[in-house]
Amino acid sequence: MMRYVLVGVGALVMLFPFAWAVITSITPGDAVLSVPPDFTPEGASLDAYGKLLETLPFWRIVLNSAWIGAASTTLQLVTSAMAAYAFARLPFPGRGALFSVYLATLMMPLPVLVVPLFIEMRTFGLVDTYFALLAPTIASAFGVFLLRQAINQVPREFDEAAVLDGAGHFRIFLYVVLPLIRPALATFAIFGFMASWNSYLWPLIIIKSPEFMTLPLGLATLHGQFSTRWDVVMAGSVVSVVPILILYLFAQKHVIASVAQSGLK
Repeated sequence: MMRYVLVGVGALVMLFPFAWAVITSITPGDAVLSVPPDFTPEGASLDAYGKLLETLPFWRIVLNSAWIGAASTTLQLVTSAMAAYAFARLPFPGRGALFSVYLATLMMPLPVLVVPLFIEMRTFGLVDTYFALLAPTIASAFGVFLLRQAINQVPREFDEAAVLDGAGHFRIFLYVVLPLIRPALATFAIFGFMASWNSYLWPLIIIKSPEFMTLPLGLATLHGQFSTRWDVVMAGSVVSVVPILILYLFAQKHVIASVAQSGLK
């Protein structure tokens, strides 16, 4: 019984920020700043959402974030799955050392990389383009690590049976390994999409034109120099969370299956 109580309390604690954002977004005017906070605001309305659409080209910004997130996630899934299969199944000299060096890049934070990345994009004339937003996210060391661990859990007997049927590495990868690691692929897809959807620093540096603006940049422009409409800011925050919730609801069973499989050994 105590376990369920603790889980329930933890769920409430984690849901509170989102609930507070929803309440703030429907609280009219300066009532947002009332002390103590009012959890049942009088005159609640959706005016902040209308103001949000008037202030920003909001749907264009959402579309930018959506397609960049989808493209980034797809490319990361392809490159990470192929690299993970090579590290897990293809013996070649220096495989362990190369994998260790590749994992070491996980310890390098993005602020350390933005200057050389920007110089590279400027050299190729890609500053202020969609490709510049997408390029740094084509490959993921975390994705390679996660999917390699998942592939290592697939029995090699399946590979050997496919070889007896005349399959090569490409067919084994495509028709044997990938279907068996779908939970890990779905889990990584959620992480990859969230990282792209919430990315702020790199778009801030590489993008100048409003038509390329992503959602985090758009929400940042809602903060005024002298005053801020917090109900509008929270309305944008609520809208930005909805796609992540929908994605997780669709992939929830795969995420749970991935966690369960990771604990089998």
